[in-house]
Amino acid sequence: MGANIGTTVTGQLIRLADISGDSLLLTLVQPSTFSPIVAFVGAIFYVFFKSPKRRNVGQIMLGFGILFTGMFMMEDAVRPLRESEMFVNLFTRLQNPILGLLAGLVVTVAIQSSSASVGILQALSTTGAVHFSNAVPIIMGTHVGTAFTPLVAAMGASKNAKRAAVIHLYFNLIGSAAFLVILYLAQGLVGLPIWDAVLNKGSIANIHTLSSILATIAFLPFTGLLVRLAELTVPDEAGEVQELALPVLDERLFTSPAVAIQQAKSAVEEMAARAAHNYRNSVQMALSYDDEVAARINQREDLIDRAEVLVGDYLIRISNQNLTEGESRAVSELLNFITEFERIGDYAINITERGAELRDKELAFSETAQGELQVLSNAISEILTLTADAFRDSDMAPAERVEPLEETIDQICEDLRERHIDRLKTGSCQVETGIIFLDVLTNMERISDHCSNVATRIIGSESDAALDSHQLRRALHDGAMPNYNELLEQYMGKYYAGLKQ
Repeated sequence: MGANIGTTVTGQLIRLADISGDSLLLTLVQPSTFSPIVAFVGAIFYVFFKSPKRRNVGQIMLGFGILFTGMFMMEDAVRPLRESEMFVNLFTRLQNPILGLLAGLVVTVAIQSSSASVGILQALSTTGAVHFSNAVPIIMGTHVGTAFTPLVAAMGASKNAKRAAVIHLYFNLIGSAAFLVILYLAQGLVGLPIWDAVLNKGSIANIHTLSSILATIAFLPFTGLLVRLAELTVPDEAGEVQELALPVLDERLFTSPAVAIQQAKSAVEEMAARAAHNYRNSVQMALSYDDEVAARINQREDLIDRAEVLVGDYLIRISNQNLTEGESRAVSELLNFITEFERIGDYAINITERGAELRDKELAFSETAQGELQVLSNAISEILTLTADAFRDSDMAPAERVEPLEETIDQICEDLRERHIDRLKTGSCQVETGIIFLDVLTNMERISDHCSNVATRIIGSESDAALDSHQLRRALHDGAMPNYNELLEQYMGKYYAGLKQ
């Protein structure tokens, strides 16, 4: 809505051309005076400066100056049309609101700028053929036409990008239609004294600005309806609706704490599944960034964060009930598990952001680095699956496999860091890309650490010894789990040995 109002400023600047006077100040504020100067300064900035910021400023100034210079050239070119009977008859026909709206729409879609379309209309106003009755439908058509540019830009973009473009279209389409209906009803019922008035540049600019402001004021209370309309136009698929739902936690189950705890555990399982899903997508973002996938990752992360608060609050309220010792311990463990899975989601977001950084800086990992990341990613994908299975089923078998795999992942990460540092030293890898690669490694390693925390808590809950997770992890490494070394050797052969090849 703000963009709609902002785009009318160009017309207000063009109207300054109607200012006349002999004083130096009035001469300087006329676009015919300052636009060539702005274009000249912009050309200097764009051609002679290497700084991207200065070149961007120069490009803006150059475009600004050329726009106004072109408007004045067009104005001079169309001035003789005032004597053309065919041209006057053409504008008379445009008093039909449908034809006028279509004319404004087609021109705006063709040049992809409502400001430029209105500028053309302002240039034509010098012929004296532009009246209020035929200018208003054309201006409304420019409002509708300008909404087609973001529609084209949104093709292939994320679902929310498409919805934003659709909102822009609906806002302009409904607003323009309502404005025309009210205007023609007023003319038909009481008559408007300005209906046949000849318009100048200032009047056209004011109609363009005022119609945008009035539409914004009218629609501000109904933004929610516009959003809903966009969601109906660009709907979520059935699976997406379910995937993006928050868990339902029923307080009436507090009378049966065991059932309430199980419901909370199911919600934490959803958090774990979303975090794992985000991780697997995030690694692909580091290799080949995709806006649509990134938007889905951010949606899931938002749900994970909201679920952390929702489930945490639910568990705290359960703890205020009369619980058995086992139920109280289960609530405490779930609160710890929530934190672990939420942190996994955070690290997935970090990896996604590094992928966006690579895309923005037009960088890419080497084929060697991509292959290394894929081996590590496969190992972490397995540890996430083992952790989720162990948590869901409270199963010791997958939980006991997590720590040997985590140690394998630690060794892979250590080896990959050394390899990458060697590539940096030999110059076969860019420094900036190398920093991002090492950051991705760190985030992937931390995900495996949190999987280890979950697994050791599950093992510890079945152990008679009063050990915390760190003590239990050391005990596992020291031989407390009989098949630990055998599993370690198995995973080293599966992942680390494959990395060596």
